[in-house]
Order: sequence, then C-alpha cells, then structure tokens
Amino acid sequence: MRLNLSKIIEIPGGSVPFDCELDTEGLDFPSIRAYLNPPHAVGRIVNEAGVLRLEGTLTAELLCVCDRCAAEFESTKVTALHATIVEEDDGENPELFLLEGTEVDLDEILVTNFVLDMETKFLCREDCKGLCPRCGKNLNLGPCGCGKEHDPRFAVLEQLLDK
Repeated sequence: MRLNLSKIIEIPGGSVPFDCELDTEGLDFPSIRAYLNPPHAVGRIVNEAGVLRLEGTLTAELLCVCDRCAAEFESTKVTALHATIVEEDDGENPELFLLEGTEVDLDEILVTNFVLDMETKFLCREDCKGLCPRCGKNLNLGPCGCGKEHDPRFAVLEQLLDK
C-alpha cells in the first residue's frame, strides 16, 4: 500500500493516520501454520521538525506449532512499529525507509518491522517440557515410562553405587 504524505512533508507537526491489513503472502515462517486473520496495522506518520516518523502497532493472530513438543497453539503477536522516513539514503542505515516522491511504501515498512520482531523459537508455553528423546511422548501430558538414561561413560561408577 502506498501512502501519500504530501500534506505533511512541509508542515512540522502534521500527521497522516493509517489503518490497513498486511498481505501474508511471503510471510512464511516454519513454525507458523496459518494466519487466523490478516495482520492489522494501525498508526500514524508524523512530521517532527522535518523528520518523518512512523509509529503504530501491528497485530497478528497466528496458528503456530511448538518447536519443543510439536503441539498446535494459537498466539497473538503484537509488534510495535517504529520507522524513520527520509528523502535520501546513503544505503548504510537499514532502519531508514525512502520517501518516493511524496509517497512511501507502507507494506515494506510493515513487513520489515514484523519480520525483525519475529521470535526465533515458538513455544506453546514458557515451561514447555518437549518430547521424550527416546519414545517421543509429549512430556507436558505426563512422564513417559522410559526411565532415566545413563551416560555410558559413568557405567563403572554406577557399579560402585550398586554395591
């Protein structure tokens, strides 16, 4: 979505609000099974003494797969949006977004903020116990019957404990 900023470029203190949905095509993550609703962004772009700043939030409802126990769970991801929009860029600062004439590519800013804020590991809950490495049982549902695995390097010492 292209957003026209011609009304605020020359007016310090001016602002342009935005309220849009983000297209999820290309937002593929291994642990996200589906987007329950398209990610929704709300915010505004403000001219602060000649510098255009974007502020807002992006909310996404996700169906995820836990990286430890492989259970599906629903999650709501809220991303704080912050960006600086400039007329010229030397290409050295990836946090700056370019103003193209009097417009800005809002989708580029939203996708960049969303991807950079994405978790590296998705967990169904903070204390997820995962799966048993031997039998594959979900340890969140209770202990498995495998027993404790012993390190073969300590077999000699275990014989001393048995006596």
